[in-house]
Amino acid sequence: MLLVKADERSEAGMLPSKELVAAMGAFNEEMVKAGVMLAADGLHPSSKGVRIAYAGAKRTVIDGPFTETKELIAGYWVIQVSSKEDAIDWASRAPFEDGQVEVRQVFEASDFPADVLPPEEAAREDALREQMRRNAPRS
Repeated sequence: MLLVKADERSEAGMLPSKELVAAMGAFNEEMVKAGVMLAADGLHPSSKGVRIAYAGAKRTVIDGPFTETKELIAGYWVIQVSSKEDAIDWASRAPFEDGQVEVRQVFEASDFPADVLPPEEAAREDALREQMRRNAPRS
């Protein structure tokens, strides 16, 4: 997963320039044509969001905005590549002139030992992921 870090502009609700939107569209198209992009979206600023804090059975809803901008996410890509190096290569090609993109690996059922995720539960997880892929809108 490629996580686009938020900054003061994205948290202020400022939209990217027409030029950046066009460059992002071309970059997204390149990843789709290469068969690596599974999903991608930009996120509204944290002022339009909430956090839910968990303490045992208690749930507390905390309205945004959230103050630690450097810890917030402004958007993401989910890509499927064969190595961390490939993910870094794609992230390095994002058409940004400033900011940060964080590269993180998504857990798969095979990452868990059988005593934590038994084979039947792993199979159920894999089936759910396949169902999500089938349900995804096609463009």
